[in-house]
Amino acid sequence: MEVNVKKSNNVISKVYKGSIADEIGIEVGDLLISINDQEIHDIIEYKFLMSDEYIELEIQKINGQIYVYEIEKEYDDDLGIEFTNPIIDKAKSCRNKCVFCFIDQLPEGMRETLYFKDDDSRLSFLQGNFVTLTNMSEEDINNIIKYRISPINISVHTTNPELRQKMIKNKFAGKLYEIMKRLAEAGIQMNCQIVLCPGYNDKEELTRTISDLETLYPYVNSAAIVPVGITKHRGHLPDLEIFNEKTAGETIDQVHELQRHYLDKIGTRFAFLSDEFYIIANRELLKYDEYEGFIQFENGVGMISKLEREIQDYLEEVPQDKITRKKKVSIATGHSAYEFIKDMSELVMKKFNNVEINVYKIINNFFGETITVSGLITATDIIDQLKEKDLGETLYIPRAMLKADEEIFLDNITLEGIQKQMNIEVIPCENNGKDFIDKILK
Repeated sequence: MEVNVKKSNNVISKVYKGSIADEIGIEVGDLLISINDQEIHDIIEYKFLMSDEYIELEIQKINGQIYVYEIEKEYDDDLGIEFTNPIIDKAKSCRNKCVFCFIDQLPEGMRETLYFKDDDSRLSFLQGNFVTLTNMSEEDINNIIKYRISPINISVHTTNPELRQKMIKNKFAGKLYEIMKRLAEAGIQMNCQIVLCPGYNDKEELTRTISDLETLYPYVNSAAIVPVGITKHRGHLPDLEIFNEKTAGETIDQVHELQRHYLDKIGTRFAFLSDEFYIIANRELLKYDEYEGFIQFENGVGMISKLEREIQDYLEEVPQDKITRKKKVSIATGHSAYEFIKDMSELVMKKFNNVEINVYKIINNFFGETITVSGLITATDIIDQLKEKDLGETLYIPRAMLKADEEIFLDNITLEGIQKQMNIEVIPCENNGKDFIDKILK
């Protein structure tokens, strides 16, 4: 039987050992045709149909033979397979021209995948990507509700329809709130992000946006506010200001007042600022417990407070003789986290006086000095700024500098490549205290 081209994305790329699929003889390279006589067009349909306790699975083997497997399983038990395309479909690209879009500010010569703008609710559900809801058809919205695609991460920016159309440059951008209201009425959970641009959606507009989102609580679970990032590659793009110590401080005061109001009204602070605002304003961050479980951690909300607590707690557990030899190492980090990483390194050296840690602040020449977060540091800048330094036996970097599923930097240099060029072991550290300390003391 000839394989239908439309189903070519349904090719199985991995079968987990001991899984249902493994037990019944499904193999890598097999093709999923249908579940309960329903063709599978994307990963959401697959997960929805797989939740049944009894399924009939139609599989085409590599030799063209077709088998139907009858499977009885527990509700929500997974089959134990992955596909060559994670969403079993072509990802929907973004048709917006946001004034603050970071992808539009990228230089040439980076990884090809970085230039693709996705705006796909399925990737929001599967991978945590943020979507604008501007490119959705009525069928797309109905599918979110039908298949219970929840939670969804939404790039809101503003709930003012006219302002949102201006910022996103999409005539459908103003329909955001009515779509979100429908999703809330259907019980769909949403996390929201606001990229804050001075002179656009800050001040009174920010208060309006947070107020509108709060009316959809608890289905809108929280809102994260992050400052706009501007690279030196904006070219013909609209002029944008960035936050400074004064404007960042004013925003902190504004949001803290709103947090007090919502904490009293609904029992949660609801809206949270990313750590960058506090660093720019030279202000203290919220306390560990005030981040309410770090529900917007991936947006950089509370990362420093969480990591500090984890490092302090784990240092108390680690025995004094964890490392018995002298060791000199280095850490490369971005401007934003530099002082914090220095302070944490001092704590480690205070307990283990045979360990010497040098922390280096990497200036972002690749994107421009206005970009200060560690996750946007390139291998090129690390090499250029540290190649003449005495780094000791190991250089540690945040794992965020590398692609999520691959050991490669934004500028296409691999982890192996940077080690060869610098002639030193380079070890990425996860964003948790135990991993940070264990790797330094290994």
